[in-house]
Amino acid sequence: MRKINIGLSEEQRSGVSELLNSDLANAYLVLIKTKKFHWDVVGPQFRSLHLLWEEQYQALTANIDALAERVRTLGFFPVGTAAGFLKYGSIKEQSDNIPLATEMVAQLVDDHEEIIRNLREHVDQASEKFSDEGTADFLTGLMEQHEEMAWMLRSFIEGESLASDGNKPSAAKIPVEAGSN
Repeated sequence: MRKINIGLSEEQRSGVSELLNSDLANAYLVLIKTKKFHWDVVGPQFRSLHLLWEEQYQALTANIDALAERVRTLGFFPVGTAAGFLKYGSIKEQSDNIPLATEMVAQLVDDHEEIIRNLREHVDQASEKFSDEGTADFLTGLMEQHEEMAWMLRSFIEGESLASDGNKPSAAKIPVEAGSN
């Protein structure tokens, strides 16, 4: 194998690859959960969640490929087995039961927020510990995508109506239909 000479030592590249493999494993685990919920969701929110999760798992698939390619760019091999994903990831699998739609959303919010926290830590480590600004920048972009996914999901379950000015309407401002109690 030809020696890699990109301004990072093998130790730096190896350390960064370990971070990336952890991120890859978590992305794959949340992809699996997102697809499972996409298939299983029922109820009045079916269509909106089914479409949202399709968008999200397509983005996750692209991110997984980019993570694996980044590991290869650094001269190492990405984790690529279910056992490896469970070993290197921190996201927990969904049990055999099928939760209600709102619980599905809440679980995915928790998972994306865990990934965001991990990515923040990995951005700092890639930059400060391993001096790999390229990977730090790459991970920052992924973190921003997970922040948006979490926001979209969180917005779904927050569910309080707002007035057109963005404030919560007070009880006095909510019109009451004539004849209702």
